[in-house]
Amino acid sequence: MAAKRKEPGKVERIASEIRDKIQRGLLTPGVRLPGVPQLQEQYGIAYQTARDVYGLLESEGLLFSRQGKGTFVSLVLGKIVSERNQRYLPARREAGGAVGAFEAEMRAMGFDPRPVILTIARDVPPRRVAQEFGMHHRAKTLKRERIMPVGIPGNSDAEEVIQVATSWFPQDVVDACPALTQPDTGTGGSKSRMAEAGFGQVRLREEIEVRSPTESEADALGIPIEQAIMEITHKGLTEEGRVVEIGLHVLPRSKWRLAYEWEIDTPRLT
Repeated sequence: MAAKRKEPGKVERIASEIRDKIQRGLLTPGVRLPGVPQLQEQYGIAYQTARDVYGLLESEGLLFSRQGKGTFVSLVLGKIVSERNQRYLPARREAGGAVGAFEAEMRAMGFDPRPVILTIARDVPPRRVAQEFGMHHRAKTLKRERIMPVGIPGNSDAEEVIQVATSWFPQDVVDACPALTQPDTGTGGSKSRMAEAGFGQVRLREEIEVRSPTESEADALGIPIEQAIMEITHKGLTEEGRVVEIGLHVLPRSKWRLAYEWEIDTPRLT
């Protein structure tokens, strides 16, 4: 006698229904979903079960939540492919008057970059940042913290935070490049202004780690605390080999794929 087939649990069954509607285009990017109490009433389930349904779909990158605003279908259905060895080229990061690589990259992919939530301050950096700069561990640097949302053209309401980034700059670089202290660093962003001030970055190094987010990172990104993020430590070096910028970029792993391409040999002439 064949074993009785086990029915999916309530969370998996309801999540599957919503997932199917998203995949079929019945629920489109940016659409606001019923609140947890409404989902609970609609399916006759417990409040925690309703929360778990949304939590499961958020962990898959299909939904995102904004505190006080609700739960929405993700604007990113499928991953953003970021060409890491191309995005910082001057022609790329300045395209269309973009203020840096992120804005240019998002526009090229059809997203609508929304105003960045920015905090600028002089602060003591993490010890590893001070060590990279070759400075005393209690010396202050300029810190630029950004929460970076995008939207989709034609939908002014829904916007999704897809990256949180913090950058540090040594004080002598800031003294020579006061634009770094301004909210708007102009076309090409901080890298273009630093180049104009004599601190052009000719080489970049990125180190990638997958980890769990902090509570503040999860809140900013609108993801469950259980969802993994990618942490990119980004270093900008001058022709002399000096590190003049260190960035910490935090991206939801469910939203991004990082791509790299380089030559390993010089084609032979025939």
